[in-house]
Amino acid sequence: MQNSKFYRVVLSLAVVCAVGLAFVASAQVEGNVRPSNAPRISGRFEPDSIGIGDRFTYSIEVEKDLVQTIIFPNFAASAGEQFELIEDVPVDTLERDGRRLKLRKSFRLAAFQEGMQRILPQVMYADKNIIDTLYGEDTLSLMVTTFQIDSTSHSIFDIKPQKTLPFRFGEISGYLMWSLVALLLIALAIYVAIRVMRHYGKSLSDIFHPAPPMPPHEEAFRALERLYVLRLCQHDKHKLYYSTLTDILRRYIAARFEVGAMEMTSDEIIEAMRSVELPQKSAMDLTEILREADLVKFAKATPEAEENEAAFTAAWDFVEQTRPAEESEENEE
Repeated sequence: MQNSKFYRVVLSLAVVCAVGLAFVASAQVEGNVRPSNAPRISGRFEPDSIGIGDRFTYSIEVEKDLVQTIIFPNFAASAGEQFELIEDVPVDTLERDGRRLKLRKSFRLAAFQEGMQRILPQVMYADKNIIDTLYGEDTLSLMVTTFQIDSTSHSIFDIKPQKTLPFRFGEISGYLMWSLVALLLIALAIYVAIRVMRHYGKSLSDIFHPAPPMPPHEEAFRALERLYVLRLCQHDKHKLYYSTLTDILRRYIAARFEVGAMEMTSDEIIEAMRSVELPQKSAMDLTEILREADLVKFAKATPEAEENEAAFTAAWDFVEQTRPAEESEENEE
């Protein structure tokens, strides 16, 4: 009797366990069942065998419906120490058939751990109220090989000392030849320059001496000639004409008589020139030019053409009559 009761209890427990296991198995099967239109995922390595540190391509291909959203893994963050991301290739559309799309996402990776490396392709997808992670059917395998270092048959040697090579003339012969040619060309140029300068009564030292300053009256004559060529009065630029004319006279007076005419008014110049011995006509010409220039510049007077010519002639005569006497005597001889 006791044995029969014991067997009944054991049999009851076995039936309960079997029912529980069947329920759990059915629940797992129901949880793993995917909808018929769920995306299909596959992957591959190209190549599937590399040396350590070499690069390879990891590709994930997904076939999905047009409205389904696929999120590929962020391989830069998920690779960790297993692989190193070299390039994240954009998603490529391989095929489209009605509402079905075939996409491919590739990663350029490098492996630095030897041995067999395995990855199960996976993506996330969203469809209506479903958000799930999809896995590929096959686990991908990548063989990473390395080279063996035989430290027993090879010895480690110290750094070799620096080797001193014998001097060879051929190493510098090219430099010496071109240096000699350059020196000959420089000497020829100096010789030609000396001959040309002697022809014109100059010496080589004159090159390094600054040219002597131009005498004030010559500078004034050249400036007056340039002013005459411009014909400013014929273009109704009377103010510019008289301003330029008086500036020429101011510079000449400042250089010839050492009077600060450039910072003086017309009246101050006339007063300062009273202490200078000038021909009476020159003093009168200077006063007339300055007075007439003030009328044109400040009173907007418009002189006639004859008055413009007379002012120019008076300025020229003033420079001619007041230039150094030595220059005048040399020109007369």
